[in-house]
Amino acid sequence: MSNNDIELRIKSAVAEQLGMNVEDIKNEASFMEDLGADSLDLVELVMSFESDFGITIPDEDSAELTTVQKAIDYVQAQL
Repeated sequence: MSNNDIELRIKSAVAEQLGMNVEDIKNEASFMEDLGADSLDLVELVMSFESDFGITIPDEDSAELTTVQKAIDYVQAQL
């Protein structure tokens, strides 16, 4: 899976969860500060990433996924 595919799938999950357009989501955007996610949104996003990519994200790692780019980098490292 290419890095662009991973980026698009993550942005698509974020867009769906937060009711946004994919093209409005920037890689450097913080889920909470910039995109308005709350803690429940973050839990659901992590579950979505786990399901989409067939990976497991431990709680201590999920706490580090604060921006779109950090989520992309994390998933790329797991695949």
